[in-house]
Amino acid sequence: MMMDPEDDSDISFSVKFLGRTDVVHPVGLQILDDAVQSLKTPDIYSSEKAAKKSKVLLFLSLGGIDILENKTKFLLYSCPLSTVSFCGVLPSSPKVFGFVARHPAADSYHCYLFQSKNFSHVLVSVIGDAFRASKNEENTRGRRDLIVEALRHKNNVLQRENAELKRRLQDILRNNTVQNVN
Repeated sequence: MMMDPEDDSDISFSVKFLGRTDVVHPVGLQILDDAVQSLKTPDIYSSEKAAKKSKVLLFLSLGGIDILENKTKFLLYSCPLSTVSFCGVLPSSPKVFGFVARHPAADSYHCYLFQSKNFSHVLVSVIGDAFRASKNEENTRGRRDLIVEALRHKNNVLQRENAELKRRLQDILRNNTVQNVN
């Protein structure tokens, strides 16, 4: 997770981009499931399906969600928050999350799908918080709360992971000590 030092209301996450697909409805968990199934179906005419599963930066600000190629920072997609109608975690696969956004020039919707090993739920929460904060931009406290809450959650996740790794290391050291004594 990274923050832009010039604007403390921007935040970005490194995630795996699974792809973008057209959807018929703007909301619902079933839409995420349908989108995953659509991306699994090979389509020789879709460059979006061919370019999936690459590491990207999901850049979130009060203005919108930008998806940037990880190495070059090339902008792949940009979705104003006002076009986002739904975001959620796929119940059958908790590492997969996505959001649905209305195409700015057409009467259609796209579902953007991502995978994150540890942060799917927090990312959906952060996107939801950003959406609510963008609706109330004059409240500057909301901008800081978005980042503070995301950082708090990441800190908690990392503390739990650190405790688990310490426990494993102690177990390994204890087993090695017992073996050396024998």
